[in-house]
Amino acid sequence: MNLFSRPHPSRRTPTVPPSPAAAPASSGSAPVLLDPALAALTGEWIIDPAHSRIGFSVRHAMVTTVRGSFTEYKSRLYFDGRDPSRSQAEIILSTGSVDTGVEQRDAHLVGRDFLDAATHPRMRFQSTAVHLKSPDVYVMTGDLTIRSTTRPVDLELTYIGNVTDPFGYERVGFDGTTTINRMDWGLSYNSRLAEGGAMVSETVRLQFDIAAIRSTP
Repeated sequence: MNLFSRPHPSRRTPTVPPSPAAAPASSGSAPVLLDPALAALTGEWIIDPAHSRIGFSVRHAMVTTVRGSFTEYKSRLYFDGRDPSRSQAEIILSTGSVDTGVEQRDAHLVGRDFLDAATHPRMRFQSTAVHLKSPDVYVMTGDLTIRSTTRPVDLELTYIGNVTDPFGYERVGFDGTTTINRMDWGLSYNSRLAEGGAMVSETVRLQFDIAAIRSTP
């Protein structure tokens, strides 16, 4: 595989095998049947940043939600529609690309209190396992590295669909989410409120709204 390459997407339409398959199931549970049409999506993909969002949301002052995103990242995706357990993903984000719409807040988030982008310019998610939870829902387990701390997370991905756009590019969509405690990655800065609780919640929801384009072989 060619990591982080940005080749022109393929315009070829693959052949769909006729026979269905079953995804591996955990012990004691019935296998989840795969849609045989997904076999045609097997291959390498890259995230289309113009139509994707990798973001986060966090409670502020216990009464509202602040949302932001990372605007710069590189990706390597391999989807296996016949055997989801062989699927893989790697995403490397620039910590300095945080955008919440407020310049002063962004500067605080990329500073030493939080992401410390000057010392740790990248965050990384690397998948380690994938299994099919239901016909359109996958659970991707992976290692999330923030500020040189690596911990496992479970990312739930919902398959949205696939199309060939008017330019002949094959596109596929997934929505993913996971929730982490930022303290586990050393993001321990906080201010306490007089009424109790924290100015910034420890719980952070990560969101992956992914539109991917097939890579050329």
